[in-house]
Amino acid sequence: MAIKCKMRLEHVIPIVYGGAKAIFRCEYDPQLIAEDVGFSRATPQGVAEFIFDNPRASEQLIIGETYYFTITKTGSG
Repeated sequence: MAIKCKMRLEHVIPIVYGGAKAIFRCEYDPQLIAEDVGFSRATPQGVAEFIFDNPRASEQLIIGETYYFTITKTGSG
């Protein structure tokens, strides 16, 4: 079974050696989007950080936008 969460990009921090760190936080705003109510009950709350070393990937990240993350088992273990 997959777990899907909705996260807002809060920060993109350049890394000295290249690339960027992207910091996402789970989205929840029942006043604005009814979808968020469902996500808050069914998915984890928290923060996720990813380092992107591919400039084409990090260029697509827009601070303030929301993104979906899906967690699925790989099949190993």
